[in-house]
Amino acid sequence: MLPERCDVVVVGAGNAAMCAAFAARDAGVDVIVLERAPQDEEGGNTRFTAGAIRFAYDGVDDLRALMPDLTDEEVARTDFGRYTEENFFDDMARVTENRTDPDLAELLVRRSRATLMWLRDKGVRFVPIYGRQAFKVDGRFKFWGGLTVEAWGGGPGLVEAQRAIATKQGIPVFHEARALSLVHDDDGVRGVVVRHMGTTRTVHCRAVVLAAGGFESNPEWRTRYLGPGWDLAKVRGTRFNTGDGIRMALDAGAAPCGNWSGCHAVGWDRNAPEFGDLAVGDGFQKHSYPWGIMVNANGERFVDEGADFRNYTYAKYGAVILRQPGQFAWQIFDRKVTHLLRDEYRIRQVTKVTADSLEALVAKLDDVNAQRALDTIHAYNAAVRTDVPFDPNVKDGRGTQGLAVPKSNWANTIDAPPFEAYAVSCGITFTFGGLRITTDAQVVDTDGRPMPGLYAAGELVGGLFYFNYPGGTGLMSGAVFGRIAGTSAGRAAAAA
Repeated sequence: MLPERCDVVVVGAGNAAMCAAFAARDAGVDVIVLERAPQDEEGGNTRFTAGAIRFAYDGVDDLRALMPDLTDEEVARTDFGRYTEENFFDDMARVTENRTDPDLAELLVRRSRATLMWLRDKGVRFVPIYGRQAFKVDGRFKFWGGLTVEAWGGGPGLVEAQRAIATKQGIPVFHEARALSLVHDDDGVRGVVVRHMGTTRTVHCRAVVLAAGGFESNPEWRTRYLGPGWDLAKVRGTRFNTGDGIRMALDAGAAPCGNWSGCHAVGWDRNAPEFGDLAVGDGFQKHSYPWGIMVNANGERFVDEGADFRNYTYAKYGAVILRQPGQFAWQIFDRKVTHLLRDEYRIRQVTKVTADSLEALVAKLDDVNAQRALDTIHAYNAAVRTDVPFDPNVKDGRGTQGLAVPKSNWANTIDAPPFEAYAVSCGITFTFGGLRITTDAQVVDTDGRPMPGLYAAGELVGGLFYFNYPGGTGLMSGAVFGRIAGTSAGRAAAAA
């Protein structure tokens, strides 16, 4: 049974929510977690991620402190490089077109490493992202794109580790507990109205942390805020992120903030289900497009596949695919690069065709103008700068010349059979619009005043991401602001 009272209520049970719960518990107060999903679907979008986390580090010593299992042999055969705070700031500014809130970005970057160390000390294990973020060239791995570390076991492993920490710390998680509204008055937020196992009741508390995700699983809100056609997008993650946390706060007078018409959206298997499938996890994503080309229903290329490292383009290219005729595209590769394709291209549930000639391949591309696609491939092949060496670990400058849509890096001719093609659509991950918060993660009202007793973290916070997103920043921001929100809520409850 839900308690009638507690000190802090956390709404949500993903990474941001659990970090908030841990931090509030560290303040010495009682905490409960409300999870809308049943237990076998708990964890929000975190469970559907690959577990990659972007953070600032100055060298291998920082990595070994975070990952004590890192062996001398791994260090000897790997160039881990550095990803400094300055690099992180530059990436945040560049991909958001300098729109990211400077105060929130400051917290995200400056506290990134300390927050991961805090999670490590609580029992979360981290490992290097070999395979997806480092390729072996001349016998040595080199990490690229500022993304080096993932949670052991990916997103599901992170959820399981955080659930074990919650159990150890005595933090109960109530499943099928949908928060409906906030109890608030002139003195602030005092509780949450919850429908638990079909029964509606009120939990009174001293502080609430909202960490229930964005509104990507709500097709009506997607169409209202992102625009026409977004009701047709597939949802990469949980079916439960319908904007409840945002709506509850707005109804209580909270201020909206951020890029409400923007979202994180990627290339996703064309025939994937409407919502994420836990059995497949993140396997429907198709992120190796920098090594090949993409064509739409007209048989035409429509984007620079090699504009930047995947980490800096994948979160915006889903929207570009959604704008194509029929809301789909085909990714095309040849034998020279298929060994570089990520593991998600090898799952059983994949929309794939193969052929030993280009003519046979384009004939198999469903709903595509085959002749135009063939002409596009031939024109692309003729434009590739074959005099520039190919190197997947760096932006190699091996591009094209004379094409209306250039390819800036990693351009290889498509001429070595067998050829492979994969059909993709748009998979939305999370929305960028949300609630305005202070640097203490306290929600701000429409008059610009902090709302007593109300805090927020994770994907429902607005102002951090605009237009695009550096890969791995979602879990990092959830952990940083979850910890800040939980600490603030715990202190407020202890002082009440």
